[in-house]
Amino acid sequence: MNIAEKILAFASGKDEVKPGEIIDAKVDMAMVNEITGPLAIQAFKEIGTPKVWDRNRVVMVLDHQVPADSVKSAELHKIMRAFAKEQEIPFFYDVGYGGVCHQVMVEKGHVCPGELVVGADSHTCTYGAVGAFATGIGSTEMAGVFATGTIWLKVPSTIKVNITGKFQRFVTPKDVILYVIGKVGADGANYRAVEFTGPSIGNVSVSGRMTLCNMTVEMGAKTGLISPDKVTLEYIKDVTDKQFKILASDENASYEREVEVNLEKLGPQVACPHSVDNVKPVKDVEGTQIDQAFIGSCTNGRLEDLELAAKFLYGKKIAKNVRLIISPASQDVYMQALKRGLFEVFLKAGALVCNPTCGACFGGHMGLLAPGEVCVSASNRNFIGRMGSPEAKVYLASPATVAASAVAGKIVDPSTLGEA
Repeated sequence: MNIAEKILAFASGKDEVKPGEIIDAKVDMAMVNEITGPLAIQAFKEIGTPKVWDRNRVVMVLDHQVPADSVKSAELHKIMRAFAKEQEIPFFYDVGYGGVCHQVMVEKGHVCPGELVVGADSHTCTYGAVGAFATGIGSTEMAGVFATGTIWLKVPSTIKVNITGKFQRFVTPKDVILYVIGKVGADGANYRAVEFTGPSIGNVSVSGRMTLCNMTVEMGAKTGLISPDKVTLEYIKDVTDKQFKILASDENASYEREVEVNLEKLGPQVACPHSVDNVKPVKDVEGTQIDQAFIGSCTNGRLEDLELAAKFLYGKKIAKNVRLIISPASQDVYMQALKRGLFEVFLKAGALVCNPTCGACFGGHMGLLAPGEVCVSASNRNFIGRMGSPEAKVYLASPATVAASAVAGKIVDPSTLGEA
């Protein structure tokens, strides 16, 4: 079996499972944020169960509209706080204590290899970076998980992405996943698992792996996964002392199809408006004028992303008539970036550093675009109206491409620049 099948077999108490099989599985951890959580809470109360199945397996995070930007969002925050208090949930991350939910889940050790994790947010698939089967579910289904700790799932078939070669200059995991989405298509992995493997995956950090798994949902996947290795275990031992079961793909595991990525031939990529699979080499769209650049989100708001951006911004100024917004993925990342002097680099360059939030990415809070404006973003979606006006355009790229473009005032290929 491959890793997706092994985890689902273990979670459902079976020796083996096959694609297409329906299983009843035990959930290890469940996560909600303030956009999806209040709906789940309402549905849970309608069920009539007085307590969640296990308060130590529920994580609640305020992250989308933080701090509250309207009375409505303040009300959603209040509902979350009240439920966390009522249920005595220890893992509640209020304003100032957490950050973007998917970053918090991994960096705080709430996810371990071999676990089945569900979240009421589509980018829950991010946690496959540490060898978990993690998937997004709806709010009403989350209410059922709150009550029972179980969920029924159909075992997905798996697409294998084999990564070989060495990363070229200023080519990042973001470029890899954009390239893969461009090849597979926005609906090419519907209800599949996507497993990243190959000799080069061992050179990718957990942060980079989170970027790869994060965007598998953009091709319709149920989850993205990477079998645990030395990199995984070194990371996990630093964030949790929980016991877990290491499950990895067998050498003779079967897959629906395989996709090859040769890093030796891969340059910086960009997803052009208005679809994540409208992917082209950055050099093909060089010169496109921009009004805004954004670095952050659950895709590229981690420390290594900010450090990479700082290489392009050090001692430079962003172009006139361009605004650069930077939002670290969590309070922990924020503190690390502050200690390393990255904020000074950003601020001297003319960037605006915001608190950890999903706000700019989903067009709900801070950094919205006006009609006709163009943004190059290190986030994960460029749908019509995603970051503000439906008449705006969003290009998705790596933090290197975004930072270089902010300085140039137009989209540029960072690999063609001099030493950053």
